[in-house]
Amino acid sequence: MIEALRGLGYSTSTALADIIDNSIAAGADDVQLLFVWDGAASHVRILDNGSGMDGDGLERAMRLGGRSPLEERDPGDLGRFGLGLKTASFSQARRLSVASRHNGATHVLRWDLDQLGNDAEGGGWFMLEGCEPGSEGLLAPLEELEHGTLVLWENPDRIVTAGFTDQSLRDLLDVVEAHLGMVFHRYLEGPRPRLRISINGVRVAPWDPFLTGHGATWSSPRARLGAGRQVLVQAHVLPHQDRLDPRDYRAAAGPDGWTSQQGFYVYRNERLLVAGGWLGLGSPRPWTRDESCRLARIRIDLPNNLDGDWKIDVRKSTARPPANLRRQLTQLADETRDRARRVFAHRGRAQRSPNGPPITEAWRVERLKSGVHYRIDEAHPAIAAVLESAGQLSPDIRAMLKVIEQTVPVQRIWLDTAEARETPRTGFAGEPPATVGKTLKTIYRGLVRRRGFSHERAVEKLLNTEPFNDFPELVNALIEDADT
Repeated sequence: MIEALRGLGYSTSTALADIIDNSIAAGADDVQLLFVWDGAASHVRILDNGSGMDGDGLERAMRLGGRSPLEERDPGDLGRFGLGLKTASFSQARRLSVASRHNGATHVLRWDLDQLGNDAEGGGWFMLEGCEPGSEGLLAPLEELEHGTLVLWENPDRIVTAGFTDQSLRDLLDVVEAHLGMVFHRYLEGPRPRLRISINGVRVAPWDPFLTGHGATWSSPRARLGAGRQVLVQAHVLPHQDRLDPRDYRAAAGPDGWTSQQGFYVYRNERLLVAGGWLGLGSPRPWTRDESCRLARIRIDLPNNLDGDWKIDVRKSTARPPANLRRQLTQLADETRDRARRVFAHRGRAQRSPNGPPITEAWRVERLKSGVHYRIDEAHPAIAAVLESAGQLSPDIRAMLKVIEQTVPVQRIWLDTAEARETPRTGFAGEPPATVGKTLKTIYRGLVRRRGFSHERAVEKLLNTEPFNDFPELVNALIEDADT
């Protein structure tokens, strides 16, 4: 059975997060992880300064299923099944030793899967006292603390595999650091964080999935759902790449990248359980992680008495919303995805001027039974000015516009967007101001001279017209004689 439990699906990162849950439950504010790669003597050590356990408490903690998941737990308890310490450890190593210091006394127990296999043949499961002979020095750091617990993984056969090198270790530490910074970010944040985690002496930095400190992040009001209003939800749409500096853009992508990190973030007692994905919601079919929705992230906070309702698994990595919340969560997600698509499509540019009319766009969308069609809007000032002055050429110009409408390279744009994971550049992006200004003056002259607009009305019109709404300084700099 133990060998079967090793296949529950833990990664090194998720297994360590499970161990740290116990440290938090024990009141620790400092957790130190040490990875030592030394061939057959490789080991991993997790040391915390929590309250520690006496002998009886340690024995209960080391017993498989030592506590029923049906028991009522402390509201701050991050556990549930009474398996995490053991299954997480067994998933990575064949020998688990736990030393705990409490009231001046240190107690040590261990499980050894190789020894357990031999014992089982004789009809017994025997937990061993003390650490493996020769490993006493690995537990020495605990003696420097007044209280705390040290978890030791030896013979980490699922970590140190064939071909494992120094670079493999460095790569693994990067993955673990990113995961722990995400899962425990709410504990690690702030000038006086509640928790410090270090890996081989390097402190883990928090990763905020919602960029809440950025002015361009949109956040909905917080709302409570369900019976007793126990579930707290808040939707966020992150800024477009154009609104972020390169460093913030790379950091906000998260451990798995922008597309994978979209969706719901489910927390229990501020510990992240699910990082992205749409929880099987969607209409008429479950949503997938679409490139156009990658800026959408929704936070859900659960108390730990809803584990059963949400089908939280042993690894604390999956969740399924109960039937009574699915409609409300689907509606919230649908609205958030729609907002995220608009931000993505328009590169974060405002589609409405502050306290003013909607922005006049050059393209409009027609949704017909035959499908979606994109049409050039003849009311756009630049197009309207040409058509009004075209005279006999007006039919030819309209025919040209129709050809452009019917030959928009939709598939090519879609492929380029999917492959580059970014929308193509439009709206004079990257163009020098002189190029924008030249085009702007031409449109301005058409409004004033051919269409009879006053200078003030022409400027107001341009401030609310795509793409010149992105260049208010150039528009406001226009003078009545645009030839100068």
